[in-house]
Amino acid sequence: MTAVRAGDLTTLRSSRAIRTPLPMRSPHLLLAAIVALTVFPAAAQRADRPTPGWVRVRFETADGPIVLALDRRHAPLTTANFLRYVDDGRFDGVSFYRTARSRKAPGTGFIQSGIRTDARRFLDTIPHESTKQTGIRHLDMTVSMARKGPPGSANGNFFITVGPAAYMDWSARDPGYAAFGRVVAGQKTVKRILAEPTGQQMNGTLMLRPVIVTRAVRLDGKPAPTGRPRPWLLEHRRDG
Repeated sequence: MTAVRAGDLTTLRSSRAIRTPLPMRSPHLLLAAIVALTVFPAAAQRADRPTPGWVRVRFETADGPIVLALDRRHAPLTTANFLRYVDDGRFDGVSFYRTARSRKAPGTGFIQSGIRTDARRFLDTIPHESTKQTGIRHLDMTVSMARKGPPGSANGNFFITVGPAAYMDWSARDPGYAAFGRVVAGQKTVKRILAEPTGQQMNGTLMLRPVIVTRAVRLDGKPAPTGRPRPWLLEHRRDG
């Protein structure tokens, strides 16, 4: 995989509001609260219960579990694509294979997982849902689609940011990457994976000890497998 480059408000005032017996708060505090809800939608998500408009997915890894909350309301195409891989079992047995640490901000960067170039697990590429379109920005613990080519070439590889990564958002000069969810549990696992040693390949980001994903399963809604062939399972049975 090519290195991932470096997803609104009105304050009402009136004399009636001023006379209200309820305690008044600074408009700056109200503004900050509203911005927090807008920019950090994952803050309302819980790992232990469903939230309308979101779908949770649990990844069981060799380093511990990670629970994602996918925003199907604002990134429907990307979320649906990801769930197809989950429901088909196409992420079972893959690994977190890449960790890119920032040199300027230690402890930040991203980790990457997915099918890599395994054509047996490949489904279709999907249209690019940019951060400008979805409003889901690359903040700390954001889940986003990796891709090797231009926008619209993403399929079954994804990454998780550790720390804010605004350079991955859409801009007038760069289409950016398609963010579509957040990590709602297992943040320590993500950070452990980020700290894994790397070799020289992929510009020094390829992990020496990939972290295996034993299983990925959705926690909300009924699974909807595609019914397409899964040849890697047959090969595993022959090897066994």
